[in-house]
Amino acid sequence: MGDCKAGNPEVEVGEDLIVAAKSIARALGSKKNLTNGERKILADLGTKLSSLMTNRSTLNEIQVEDFGDIEVRLTSIQDKVLGWEADQTMIWDSSANEANEYLNTVEEAHQLIESLESLCLSKDDEKYELLHKANDVLQTAMIRLEDEFRYMLVQNRQPCAPEHMSFRSCEEDAVDENSLMSFGDDSIEDSFQRDSVSRASEDSIIDLVRPEVIPDLRSIANMMFNCNYDQECTQAYTNLRRDALDECLSYLEIQKLSIEDVRKMEWVSLNSKIRRWVWVMKIFVRIYLASEKWLSEQIFEELGPVRLDCFVEASKASILQLLNFAEAMSIGPHQPEKLVRILDMYEVLADVLPDIDALYFGEAGSSVSMECHDVLLRLGDSVKATVIEFENAIASNPSTNPVSGGGIHPLTRYVMNYMRTLTDYGQTLDLLLKDCDEGDPISLSPDTSPTKEEENKSTDSSGRKSPMAHQFLSFASSLEANLDEKSKLYKDASLQHVFLMNNIHYMAQKVKGAELRLIFGDDWIRKHNRKFQQHAMSYQRASWSYILSLLKEEGIQNPGSNSISKSLLKERLRSFYLTFEEIYKVQSAWLIPDPQLREDLQISTSLNVIQAYRTFVGRHSNDISDKLIKYSADDMENYLMDLFEGSSKLLQNSSRR
Repeated sequence: MGDCKAGNPEVEVGEDLIVAAKSIARALGSKKNLTNGERKILADLGTKLSSLMTNRSTLNEIQVEDFGDIEVRLTSIQDKVLGWEADQTMIWDSSANEANEYLNTVEEAHQLIESLESLCLSKDDEKYELLHKANDVLQTAMIRLEDEFRYMLVQNRQPCAPEHMSFRSCEEDAVDENSLMSFGDDSIEDSFQRDSVSRASEDSIIDLVRPEVIPDLRSIANMMFNCNYDQECTQAYTNLRRDALDECLSYLEIQKLSIEDVRKMEWVSLNSKIRRWVWVMKIFVRIYLASEKWLSEQIFEELGPVRLDCFVEASKASILQLLNFAEAMSIGPHQPEKLVRILDMYEVLADVLPDIDALYFGEAGSSVSMECHDVLLRLGDSVKATVIEFENAIASNPSTNPVSGGGIHPLTRYVMNYMRTLTDYGQTLDLLLKDCDEGDPISLSPDTSPTKEEENKSTDSSGRKSPMAHQFLSFASSLEANLDEKSKLYKDASLQHVFLMNNIHYMAQKVKGAELRLIFGDDWIRKHNRKFQQHAMSYQRASWSYILSLLKEEGIQNPGSNSISKSLLKERLRSFYLTFEEIYKVQSAWLIPDPQLREDLQISTSLNVIQAYRTFVGRHSNDISDKLIKYSADDMENYLMDLFEGSSKLLQNSSRR
């Protein structure tokens, strides 16, 4: 029951209304035409005045009505309300007329209560009991309206729109990324594929509840609020819509996971969940949350701040569930294979952050908005920590067993493909890494910093290198330093050079691609082309210097004369063939994966060795019998083309013996 009001405030309000009315009258007197906005305001004012006049009329009637007349009116209202309580059907399922009649009955009960309360009845007044009875009737009606409200929300709820559910689970395509060293070239590239969702498919409002029942839901909400049952109405709404959004996340295959659950999860499964989260985050915010807010605005259209309050309460749990997963990922551990996925999460959250701020504004939504900003910062910190961990992993990757045949080390493939993939995140990495020390990349290895020459082409218009370019150059320097250490695992100096040639050539070829070329620059490419060519020449010196020395003239003359010693000549040829056969057997098992590089080195070696062999044999043709020529020059040239194929072979003597 309401308290009676003191007289003075009413007088003050009345005076204010008179002043306002006079002001409106003067304004109307000077107007010839009214705008649409002015017409609407005046129409609303007319409606309120009509309502006030009705209430005043009802109050006057109540004051003159006797007890019996009031009781008859209340009994009529009660009969109508209780009549529906005995019926098993829902009112709004019957007909629009029935629904309107019920709302009119409830409004009549509410006005009767307000009128009785305005009389400031004492408990001894005979009308006081009628007031108590009227409140009971109204409460019964409110419970019924709440039931109708719930029923309509549930029965008319639309399913999650299947046209937006196009994500294909990638678990069957996932690769074991637990180890930095667990990849071949193709698997690395596949595992680093960037996920994307087109913006065009995200921005749309869908009907979460059938639109034809929205006016009915709005009428019930307005009535419950008008009768001061606002808490019951909003609680019913938020509970049902919270459950609906929760079911939607389940339909989207988003699980409720604790931080500990995420930390214990195998990477293959976690990788799949991250990719789904990235896809769901955009769609959920831009379609489902946007539609949820629109629904709240439609139902509570006339109730001001309630629209936002109900939306926030209904959706807070679902958006926080998504943010909790991102927070769990940001905590760590900061394993290098997670960097791309964390960048995906950072970018998608940064992308939808303006949408979230627009949805969750003001005091009601500030907690959600602030949490989104905090999680974004934590993801950014996680990216930086993972970059540090990645460089440490490159520098400290253990050197235990050499790669068979001096081929390309898995670390080289991993790092270069990793950097190529990271170029897709250039703007984000530049943003996150720019706060680091301007003088150095995020590195704990000062000896592996890039040289000035390497930095020349990775600069902006003002001559400063971008943070990402600086970091990539540091990655490459760390990789080269590690490869130098790994080359020492080979006892054969020639194989050391083949290993370094292979790996530096691979790095240079990867950088020649459009993505990395802009970052490393042409000077870096030229420098590393020279490097692998130098290793190729060093290989030739280490492998073929001795065998070429056997084809020189020195040391095959008879003592004291210039005549050729046939026995020394025969020994030279025998040593040459034995050495060639041993090199053939060993180096045919070595591997140069790049066909062009392999052919270039084969041809270069052939030019040196075969030319020297032809010259030597030709010069001493009169002193060498055919049976001493074990292999023809053409045969040897063909044999040299078997080198670096990765499969050890034995020489078969040529037809010339």
